[in-house]
Amino acid sequence: MKAIIIENYGGKEQLKEVQIDIPKANAKQVVVEVKATSINPIDWKLREGYLQQMMDWPFPIILGWDVAGIISEVGEEVTEWKVGDKVFARPETTRFGTYAEFTVVDQHLLAKIPANISFEEAAAVPLAGLTAWQALVDHGKLKKGETVLIHAGAGGVGTYAIQLAKNIGAKVITTASEKNHDLLVGLGADQVIDYKTENFVDILDGVDLVLDTMGGEIQNESFKVLKPLTGRMISIVGLTDEEVRKQYDVEFESIWLEPNGQELAEIANLMSVGTVKSIIGAQFPLTQKGIYDAHELSETHHAIGKIVIVTE
Repeated sequence: MKAIIIENYGGKEQLKEVQIDIPKANAKQVVVEVKATSINPIDWKLREGYLQQMMDWPFPIILGWDVAGIISEVGEEVTEWKVGDKVFARPETTRFGTYAEFTVVDQHLLAKIPANISFEEAAAVPLAGLTAWQALVDHGKLKKGETVLIHAGAGGVGTYAIQLAKNIGAKVITTASEKNHDLLVGLGADQVIDYKTENFVDILDGVDLVLDTMGGEIQNESFKVLKPLTGRMISIVGLTDEEVRKQYDVEFESIWLEPNGQELAEIANLMSVGTVKSIIGAQFPLTQKGIYDAHELSETHHAIGKIVIVTE
């Protein structure tokens, strides 16, 4: 099968198209024929070597941790899935990722793709959608009537977070450049702050939950808008400054995504009825150049929604 691998850490020139054997499923896994995958910042951060201490894997490494496709093989202990099922997943984080024509997924991480959702739309969801879900629901405990500030609303996590927060019944505030305001209002944002011309700290107060996708000074400033005592911040990029955090009587938690097939199935249900949709800003083929160009776009931090890779 075709796969895009890296054999060393470094720049985009390390991405290499090769032919390797199709993987085999163990007893509780399935093999998925990949129809689409998508790009996430973890992909190029790992490629650059930034995550080497956390994921000290031998080369070659196949990047990519989103998949949508068709089951082509099932392990002997798999009972809920069969060959031909259309599925999507955020597989476990291993060195055998999804920039390939086939990939292996543990059975409990799979979810069925709704009939009205394309492979491309499904492939955009798992990592970013589950990150948004876990930040808002599992860790943020967002409730109906509360106010949430979602930074970088036009990004991959942001576009899903806006829709999920709206579905919960929260007041949704987000930051984005002016050209993306209409898109985010359409997804359910009640207020969009133009980060280029406005300072959210001057505008907001008494926010219940902040979803921090940025870190740095934006994280530090976000503590100022949280409601004392009950306010909480969930960050997907880690704590910037412990001394700053100590100045505020609010909750702070840094989270790392946990692959979860049941939660993905809940998002699938919301997609099937039109409550949640994928925003695909760009699409590239599964080739060495396609992945190179996709990484290049992702590294700008200005991609709209998700960047999807298609195998054919």
